Amino acid sequence: MPILQNRLAVVAMFFINGFSYGNWISRLPRIQEAHHLDNGGIGLILLIHAVGALIAMPFTGWIISRSGSRKAVIFAVWSFLAGVALIPLAPNTWLLGTVFFGMGLAGGMLDVSMNAQAVLVEQAIKKPVMTSFHAVFSLGMMLGAGFGALYTRMGFDLPVHIWSTLVLSLMLAWWGSRNLIVDRIRDATAEGGGFQLPNRAMMGMGLIAFCCMLGEGAMADWSTNYLEKIALAAPATAPLGLAAFSMAMMVARFIGDRARSEWGDRKILLTGSLFSVLGLSLMLSILEPTVIIFACLIVGLGLSVIVPIAYSSAGNMPGIEPGVGISMVTTVGYSGFLFGPPIIGFIADWVGLRIALSFVLVLFFLMLFLSSRIVGAVRS
Repeated sequence: MPILQNRLAVVAMFFINGFSYGNWISRLPRIQEAHHLDNGGIGLILLIHAVGALIAMPFTGWIISRSGSRKAVIFAVWSFLAGVALIPLAPNTWLLGTVFFGMGLAGGMLDVSMNAQAVLVEQAIKKPVMTSFHAVFSLGMMLGAGFGALYTRMGFDLPVHIWSTLVLSLMLAWWGSRNLIVDRIRDATAEGGGFQLPNRAMMGMGLIAFCCMLGEGAMADWSTNYLEKIALAAPATAPLGLAAFSMAMMVARFIGDRARSEWGDRKILLTGSLFSVLGLSLMLSILEPTVIIFACLIVGLGLSVIVPIAYSSAGNMPGIEPGVGISMVTTVGYSGFLFGPPIIGFIADWVGLRIALSFVLVLFFLMLFLSSRIVGAVRS
C-alpha cells in the first residue's frame, strides 16, 4: 500500500479526533444548561472523562505491542464516535457521566495509538512530519468550533448539531480504518515493549507537556464560557475564541516542521512558552470580547508546536517502541490536559473563572522556566 494512503489515513484520524472534540466542547454551555450543572458540576463531568483517558493511556503501549497500533486505532476511533453520538441522548447527569467516561477511555487510546501511527509514517518517509498531523487535529477542532458557532446562531438543538456533523467523521473513519499502516507486532515482554511508567529521560519533556496540555485543555474547555459569562459576549460570538485558538494552532503546526529544522526545538520551546504567557496575560487583563479572541490566537501560536516536539522525541527514543514511548509522555502530559479543566471548574466556583485561569498562567511561567533549563533532551 502506498505510503501516501497510509499518511492520509493517519491524517483522517487526527482530523476526526479534533473535529468531534471541537463540536461537542463548543456546545458545553448548552450541555451544562440542559443538565442544570454549575461550573463545579460540569467540571466533575470533565473529570470523569479525564479519569477514563488516564486509565487507558498507560496501558495503550502494552496493547499496541501485543496487537499493533492499527488495530488499536480502529477500535478506539469507532468507540469514541459511538460515545459522541450518545451525548445528546443522556437523560440525566449519571448517564452523561457514564458516556463521558467511555469517551475518555476511547479517546485516551486513540490519542496514543494514532500518534504511534504518525511515528511510523515519519520513519517510513524519513523526515519529521509529526507537527503537520497535529495541525490537522487543530484544523478539525477549529472547524468543529466554527460549526458550534454556526449551529448556535441558526438555533439548532444539540442532537441535530452533533448527529449531522458526525456523518463526516464516520465516513472518514470508514476510509481511514482500511488504509492505516500494518505495524510490526512484538512480544510485550521484550525490551522496550509493554507497559512502562515515564522514565527519567522523558520526565523533563513530560512536565513541559503537562503545562502545555493543561493550558490547551483549559483554552478548549473554558474559553467559550469565559467569553460568554465573564466578558459577556453574545452566545454566537463566544465560540469564536476557541475557533481563533484552534486556527492559530493549525497554522503554526503546518509550518512547524520546517521551523524545527531551521531553529531547533529548544528555541521553539522558549518562544512558544513566551507567547503563551503574553497571550493569556492579555486575555485575563482586558475583558473585551475582541481582545480576548485575539489573545486566544496568541496563546494558540505559543502552544502549537510544544506537544508535537514531545511526541516526536518520545516516539523516536532508541530502545523503546513508538507506542510505548508516546504512552509515557501522554501519561504525564495528558494528565494536565484532562485534569486541568475540571480542576479549573472547581476553582471557578470558589473564586471565579477569571482567577481560576490565573492558575494556568502560573503554569505557563513554569513551562517557560523548564524550557530554558532543558539541555540535551531536545535538539538545539
